[in-house]
Amino acid sequence: MFGIDSSELMLIALVALLVIGPKDLPKAMRWVGQWVGKARAMSRHMRSGFDAMMREAEMEEMQKLWAQQNEAIMKATALPENMLPDLSGPLPAEPSYDPWPVAPPEATVETPPAAEAAPPVKKPRKPRAKKPAATGEAA
Repeated sequence: MFGIDSSELMLIALVALLVIGPKDLPKAMRWVGQWVGKARAMSRHMRSGFDAMMREAEMEEMQKLWAQQNEAIMKATALPENMLPDLSGPLPAEPSYDPWPVAPPEATVETPPAAEAAPPVKKPRKPRAKKPAATGEAA
């Protein structure tokens, strides 16, 4: 990322161990890791913002280009004035053709009558055996 070789990284780690000390080195590394994570998150957020702005700008350019192309196509394929139908008058009330030239077939299948529901049959319960009472008295 910054062009640091492994030998340079070992030298930085050795200096950090001597300056900070072995007792506080894990706390310092955790602190550095948190700040590096925050910096990466901020750069990711900035990059996504720039990407969104670029996409919006590209979309605006594409919409302008599409509008120009659409206008050119419409001019090239436009009908002459005398070829357009006159739509200012009233529309016909009903179509002049039969939408159902053949009558739909009648239903000839009869459905069976619903069977009367019989009440559910209850099975008799077996009587439970009574447990002797545990009162502490001998029987």
